Amino acid sequence: MSLYWFAQAVGGLAFIVGITMFVKRDDRKFKLQLALYSLIIGCHFFLMGANAAGTSAVLNSVRTVISTRTRSIIVMFVFITLTLALGLSEVKHAVELLPIIGTVMSTWALFRTSGLTTRCVMWCSTAGWVTHNIWLGSIGGSLIEGSFLIVNGFNIIRFRRMQLRGIDPFVAENRAAKVR
Repeated sequence: MSLYWFAQAVGGLAFIVGITMFVKRDDRKFKLQLALYSLIIGCHFFLMGANAAGTSAVLNSVRTVISTRTRSIIVMFVFITLTLALGLSEVKHAVELLPIIGTVMSTWALFRTSGLTTRCVMWCSTAGWVTHNIWLGSIGGSLIEGSFLIVNGFNIIRFRRMQLRGIDPFVAENRAAKVR
């Protein structure tokens, strides 16, 4: 098996791990599955030679785990600074800025928002990642991020409709946040 196809297989594994992530209502479980996905897809990007995206994805993984423990604005700015410093130093093509911008957006969302707002910001971030992954030729990355756009988009609509009917789809998440 060539390195290219091994890298694509790792992307396929990321696809399998990430596909059910956005249906989770519990923010902690959502974030932990997102962290695992980010780590795997980061390895995929490094194997594909996309170091800026790989760096952003691995930082996403660490950042996401830490965001389950703290919502500190200082920690958020540390991750934004790391993303910009490490990611921008690896950019060789303009389209490689999209994962960096997406990582900054999702970092802000994971530390400063919850529930539907988090998922909406993540949806916008995903649009940049999809564009990058198609440009890169990442089969697994394009499939998973495209799936994220669709699944997260449908869940955003579903959760919003629940809210309009007076149902809080994030009630378990809201109770957990109050306990912390």
